Amino acid sequence: MAKITPGQFVRQVRQETNKVTWPTRKETSISTMMVFVMVFLTAIFFFFVDFVISHGVRLIFGLGA
Repeated sequence: MAKITPGQFVRQVRQETNKVTWPTRKETSISTMMVFVMVFLTAIFFFFVDFVISHGVRLIFGLGA
């Protein structure tokens, strides 16, 4: 493997960075909102699953009302 100088390394990093397609502000905000919506829906789902399982366990062990 050929050794490169620090200057060559920095130039190569800048070249690769210029090839990146950065998202627009609108794309970033939409993606962020979708993440928040999915986290909220997942939290609700697991809340109900936990609720059902806990009541089932209480019923099995006779601790329920």
